[in-house]
Amino acid sequence: MHLRIRSWLYRRQLFTSLITASFAVGSLAANRPLLPKEPAARPLMVIIMAGQSNMQGHAQISTIASMAKDPQTAALYHEMMHSDGSPRIIKDVYIASIGCGGNQYDDMISRHGPLTVGYGASRQQIGPELPFGITVEKALHQPILIIKTSWGGRSLMTDFRPPSAGPRVYGTYIRSQWKNRGLDVSQEEAKTNAQCGVYYRSMMDYVHKVLGNIAHYDPQYNPRLGYQLGGFIWFQGFNDMIDSWSYPNRNQPGGYDDYAKLMIDLISDVRGDLKAPQLPMIIGVMGIDGTSAGQSPPQKYFREAERYPSTLPQYKATVAAVRTSGFWDDHLYDLSKRYEKLQQQVNRTIKNSPGMSRQEKREALAQAKANAFTQQELEDLKSISNGDYHYLGAAKILAPIGQAFAKALLSVQRQNPKPPIRHGS
Repeated sequence: MHLRIRSWLYRRQLFTSLITASFAVGSLAANRPLLPKEPAARPLMVIIMAGQSNMQGHAQISTIASMAKDPQTAALYHEMMHSDGSPRIIKDVYIASIGCGGNQYDDMISRHGPLTVGYGASRQQIGPELPFGITVEKALHQPILIIKTSWGGRSLMTDFRPPSAGPRVYGTYIRSQWKNRGLDVSQEEAKTNAQCGVYYRSMMDYVHKVLGNIAHYDPQYNPRLGYQLGGFIWFQGFNDMIDSWSYPNRNQPGGYDDYAKLMIDLISDVRGDLKAPQLPMIIGVMGIDGTSAGQSPPQKYFREAERYPSTLPQYKATVAAVRTSGFWDDHLYDLSKRYEKLQQQVNRTIKNSPGMSRQEKREALAQAKANAFTQQELEDLKSISNGDYHYLGAAKILAPIGQAFAKALLSVQRQNPKPPIRHGS
C-alpha cells in the first residue's frame, strides 16, 4: 500500500515538474525576438549583355570618383563604391565576360568572377555592367549571372551579321569604291564574306558554353533550382553609323533601313538560338554628342533605325529602346574639345623645340593646362578618360546608362510571364 502511494506521489511530482518547465519554456519563447526568416531559395537569373566598344566600356576606374560630387550620380556612386573609395564586390551577382577585360590582342580571352570594377575594355575600366547588375539584383532579390560578350569596332552589317539576314549584297556604290582604289572586287567580296557573322557566332558560342557549365562560372548556382533566361541587352552601332560605304544614303530618311532590318533578324535569331521566343530585348540607342546631335543626320536617322524594332506591334511588350543621349554631358564634352585643342597647340610648340626633355614636355603641357582652365574645370577634366565616341570614357555617363538598361529590362519583365526555369550543369 505504501509503495503504491509513493509511486502515485512520484508520478504527480513528475507531471507537475513537466507542466512548470513547459510554461517556463513558453514564457522564454514569448519574450525572445523572432529570428528573420531565411530568404526563399530562388533560381539563377541569367542576363546577356552584348555589343561593341561602348558595351565593353572605356571609362577608367579613376573617373568613378567624380560621380560622388554630382547630386545626380552620388547615390549610384555609393552603391558601386565603399565610403573609403574602394570598389564594392556584388556578392549575389557574377559575371562571365569575353572580349574585354583581358589581353587587348586576344579578343577571345574569357574572365569570370563576382561583379565588381575591371570588367570594362580592360581591367582598369568599367562599362555598363556594374550599375546594371546592382540595379537588377536589388529589384529581383535573386542570384544573377551576367554573360557579357563585346568586341570593339564590330559592325552589325558584317561582324555581328545574324544568320537569317543571309549573305551580304554589295551594291554599285561599294563596288565602285573598291574599283576606284584599284582593288579586286571579287577578292574584296570574299574577304568581307569571310567576316560575316563571325562575332554573332562567337557571341552565341560563348553563351552556350557558359550555360552548359554554369557552376564553373558562378559558384552560387544550384542545379536543383535551375536558371532563368532574363534578357538580352544590345549596345552597338558606332561602326555602322559611320559606314558610308554600307549605308551610302545615310544622310537621307531611310538611309539606315538595312540596319533596322538587321536588328529584327538579330532579335529573331538570338531568341531562336536560345529557344526563348519571348526573351526580353533591350536596345541601347547611340547617344554620342547628346540630344542636339540627334536632330540632324546621320545621327537622327541612325537612332531611328535602332529604335525601330521597339515600335513594331509584335515586339510591343518584349522589346524596349533606351535613348542614351539623355545621359550625355555637354559640359564635359566642351572641356574635352578645349583640352584636345590645347594639346595640339602644345605639341606644335614642342615639335619646334627638339631640345626639350621628356620631363620638360610634360611640364609645358601641365603649365598650359593650368593657364587655360579654372581649378574647377581641372577637377572636372578628371571625369574624362577617352574620346566622345566612347562617351568620353566618363563613369558619370556610362554608369547611369547601365542603370537605365536595368530599369528598362525590369519594366519589360513585369509586363510578361516569368521566364521558365531551365536546368543545366
